[in-house]
Amino acid sequence: MEFLYFLESIRQPIIDKLMLAVTQLGEETAFLVVALILFWCVNKYLGYYILSVGFIGTIANQFMKLWFRIPRPWVLDENFTILEQAREAAAGYSFPSGHTQTAVGTFGGIAVTSKNRWVRTSAVAIALLVPFSRMYIGVHTPEDVAVAAVMAVLLLLLLRPVYTKQGRTMPYLLLVMLLLALGLLVFVTAYPFPGDIDAHNLASGVKNAYTLLGCLFGLLLVYILDEKWLDFPVKAVWWAQILKVAGGLLLVLAVKNGMKTPLNSVFGEQIGRAVRYFMMVLAAGVVWPLTFRWFSKLGKKA
Repeated sequence: MEFLYFLESIRQPIIDKLMLAVTQLGEETAFLVVALILFWCVNKYLGYYILSVGFIGTIANQFMKLWFRIPRPWVLDENFTILEQAREAAAGYSFPSGHTQTAVGTFGGIAVTSKNRWVRTSAVAIALLVPFSRMYIGVHTPEDVAVAAVMAVLLLLLLRPVYTKQGRTMPYLLLVMLLLALGLLVFVTAYPFPGDIDAHNLASGVKNAYTLLGCLFGLLLVYILDEKWLDFPVKAVWWAQILKVAGGLLLVLAVKNGMKTPLNSVFGEQIGRAVRYFMMVLAAGVVWPLTFRWFSKLGKKA
């Protein structure tokens, strides 16, 4: 806690705002947007790489949070204060840091695969700043972020063949990921947790398990359809890429928000969530890429 107290002592309003903004780059939304941009516009196997690191990291992170059940810093030490703006998004257990794992996995993956020096430098900076921001705003200890960062780096090294071998390992990895997600679901629904377990964190684990199942079933189908039939291109003129990303994100957002109520009414909240995320992945990986050959022709002379 000494380092956290040091950071608490040097807080300044302008730095507070900066760190609160930086920490958003470790959110699930930032991860999905970056992964989809890579998948749609740069290299689909780089997208698979980042998604795989993120999904497996989330499974491991959820398991460890519920297994170790370590409280947040301000619960461990009631004299310690956090930035109040960060409290709402920091419910549940502290160890390990999900934001750190997501940021290091996502931007670390970009850093180790990019040949552009500025891209690498920016990605490394973000991968370092997000863990620091989690400690600065007071929601994680150095142990939380250190373990999460190490886990992310190990996953980046272990899963590098997803990118370097251009898909030859992907179907096997997807099957393993599905089994891991199923294992997480069994763990969060069947394990005899103690009576004092944080209900919010357990509910979050159940929600994430169903989300991951839907995403991974969808990703497996996307891979099969793209390899056997779709084979969508990723290259296009820069302004067409912007239109492609904007349209794709709007489609995914429409499925996420528009299908929630009808699917929940038919399947119930949890299975409805799994089906909805399955549909979101299909929309992002199959339906929207049907337009990519048209996008690739924009800006070219007849």
